[in-house]
Amino acid sequence: MSARRTLLLILLCVSLSGVVGLAAGKGQDSAKNKPKIIAFGSDSPERGTTRVGYWNREKNQGAGQFAIDYGRPVWRADYEDKAKFDSMTKGKVYRLGANFWTTFDSDIPVTVAGVSIPAGHWFLGLHRSEDGATWSLAFIDPAKASGMHLDASEIGRAPIAHKAAMKIEMASEKREKLTIDLLYPEANPNDVTLRIGWGNLQLTAPIAVSPIS
Repeated sequence: MSARRTLLLILLCVSLSGVVGLAAGKGQDSAKNKPKIIAFGSDSPERGTTRVGYWNREKNQGAGQFAIDYGRPVWRADYEDKAKFDSMTKGKVYRLGANFWTTFDSDIPVTVAGVSIPAGHWFLGLHRSEDGATWSLAFIDPAKASGMHLDASEIGRAPIAHKAAMKIEMASEKREKLTIDLLYPEANPNDVTLRIGWGNLQLTAPIAVSPIS
């Protein structure tokens, strides 16, 4: 090989290495220029609300109320795969709803499945035991969750203030979207049942309200 040809090959290699280095540098610069914080959202997500209110007829004024506000995710067929559903829920706090937090807002104290819940504003989730046998309604202090800047999808990181046991059974009818109801008999409106229906599942818990004057 002539000295001239050797020199040309060396110059070509140097040139190519410079191009590769430049491309790598641009890739690194591009990564550095990506914003650290991004925004996300949704337009008018579907939400449901269920409420129980009490009215004092003698004074003609409100006597107390509590309500649940929640997003309505759609049931998916793959949730019916027991192994997959168990891996999603066993030993975890499971998100109840979609998009923004599911909330429990009450201006009166109530007792849920024997657990005293003070009046106030709460975030809600579902906790399932490690063995999968027990489900509980999880009450989360919004101030603590908000102080940690938690999105509802990060519910597993949120500290739980109260847990109330729920009864689980197969639903009599399939619910394509999450549906939460507060049911009570007319004869005793202080005896309320919280019912959560989603897909083939149904969870219930009694809510007792102290007599309101």
